[in-house]
Amino acid sequence: MRIIFWGTPEYSISSLDILIKSKHEVIAVVSQPDKKRSRGNKLISSPIKNIAEQESIKIYTPEKIKGNIDFINELKSLSCDLFIVIAYGKILPKEILEIPKYGCWNAHASLLPRWRGAAPIQWSLIKGDEFTGVGIMKMNEGLDTGDILLEEKIKIDNNDNLNTLSEKLSILSAKLFLNATSLIEENINKKTTSKLTKQNTLGREITYARMIEKSDFKVVWSNEAFKISQKIKALYPKANTTFRGKNLKIIKIKVLSSDEIKNEKYLKMRNYSKPGIILSVLENEGIIISTKTDPIILLEAKLEGKNISSKNQLIQQLKPTVGEYFSD
Repeated sequence: MRIIFWGTPEYSISSLDILIKSKHEVIAVVSQPDKKRSRGNKLISSPIKNIAEQESIKIYTPEKIKGNIDFINELKSLSCDLFIVIAYGKILPKEILEIPKYGCWNAHASLLPRWRGAAPIQWSLIKGDEFTGVGIMKMNEGLDTGDILLEEKIKIDNNDNLNTLSEKLSILSAKLFLNATSLIEENINKKTTSKLTKQNTLGREITYARMIEKSDFKVVWSNEAFKISQKIKALYPKANTTFRGKNLKIIKIKVLSSDEIKNEKYLKMRNYSKPGIILSVLENEGIIISTKTDPIILLEAKLEGKNISSKNQLIQQLKPTVGEYFSD
């Protein structure tokens, strides 16, 4: 089948790669325009555009798609069978959804209808979901409301963060896209209709994964330790706090359990009721900080203007003292 691929970030690469290597023909790629992404304001192409250039695939990077008559007519002229969409970055309007012969298909990184929207991976981690997955859905004009063709569920591991979980779901999306294109083609040849599942029959709650905002990255020490831990994993490596007036990115922490707190090496911890206070500084381990509930150990962080450091290196860099505090 003749496919136009829509995608932008690195997350989309696995899906493009597997389709390029398949028996199908990727006749064009649509990606977001080049953006100023570096300190020198140099224009940088998207990861998907770079791959398309390497593979000599025709590339489109329109500034806008809705009402863009020239672009829409160009897409129509390509006689495309399928649009495959993963993390493109814009909602496709009806006038574009109606172009491909056998529909537009999207891989969404959640168990729909839970976490419809822009940041499903982050919100599944922030809320401490036990499972997530990928659904291949036939796109319509709604926000991730299309019927499901294929879905696969995976467990979120305790050590997963945004990077590790994104990588798993990216690979899973590619596998499901390949299966989906084969299934669609098989149904075309047999002149049958793909069996689709309506989201409202899945018995799951509808939740929305809004875009992550600048304020979300702040670690709120007055929250429960579990919530702080989930935020740091979900926004890896950009969750941050302030220490002595400087930004400190929190890369990795560990929540101390009740049993661990009873351990002899923790008995000297100062007891402060206010969250965000340094309770102890432990050589070869890290900095112990109070929260609303259990204390946490700061294991790895990046101080403004410095490289990432951990344990003793971090202690030497920050030179923290018991009783100091981290501000939200």
